[in-house]
Amino acid sequence: MSKIKYDDYLIKEKLPLFWCSGCGNGTVLGAILRAFATLELDKKNTVVVTGIGCWGKADDYISTNTFHGTHGRALSFATGIKLANPKLKVIALMGDGDGATIGGNHLIHTARRNVDITAIVVNNFNYGMTGGQYSGTTPEDSYTATSRYGHIEPGFDLCKLVEAAGAPYVARGSAYNVVQLEKLIRDGIEKKGFSFIEAISPCPTHFGRLNGMRTAPQMLKWIKENSVAISGAEKLSREDREKKFIMGKFTDKDIPDYSQKYQSIIESCTAEAGGGINNEI
Repeated sequence: MSKIKYDDYLIKEKLPLFWCSGCGNGTVLGAILRAFATLELDKKNTVVVTGIGCWGKADDYISTNTFHGTHGRALSFATGIKLANPKLKVIALMGDGDGATIGGNHLIHTARRNVDITAIVVNNFNYGMTGGQYSGTTPEDSYTATSRYGHIEPGFDLCKLVEAAGAPYVARGSAYNVVQLEKLIRDGIEKKGFSFIEAISPCPTHFGRLNGMRTAPQMLKWIKENSVAISGAEKLSREDREKKFIMGKFTDKDIPDYSQKYQSIIESCTAEAGGGINNEI
């Protein structure tokens, strides 16, 4: 058994956590740090990249290398870090606003390129830090600070989006089932190539309050009642399935990642030149 504990990756001097009472971010952070400990990640060779938003504050508490970037660009910075030093373990933490609404184009293309990064998106269905405006994942007919008469847009299914873009590892968990979430994160970090984990998480301060769930227990109950495992979803009608958060691992396949493909080009060019070129193309 590993002697490394989750709090070996936690900056205790920064406690208490920044987030609102009942926010699911602390729960997800705990799952991530326990996954780090189980995998015994070397802090010197691990980089956590964040963007802007409530979940973007997570890097304040993590004792690995961290990089705090601009809104919607966490995956761009993470890509640069990974390609500059492929030996690093790179994890990008984003919210639904940061990762999918502002940064949706980067999400699609990072998945398409299959860069060896683990992306963990905490989905609380709104822009929590700036007052609860709707995001690209806000459920249709729900209420937010900018949809006071009901949201008229359908929300993105991020897992379907990333899977369609070509990511080899795609999974969804929630702050309700922490054990499953931790395992999905751990498997994603171990995966070679782009791995994507969506974590459904409560925001009682804004989304919950405006939708009849003013407390964290009420939000967690809502997540539980509206979730179904992949095996259970297969038994539902298409209409009923679309109303549920399907939980589990959707894709787990082995395909060459971006760095592997790039290295093969270098080796091919070097062979054609008789070994007379360096590793720059």
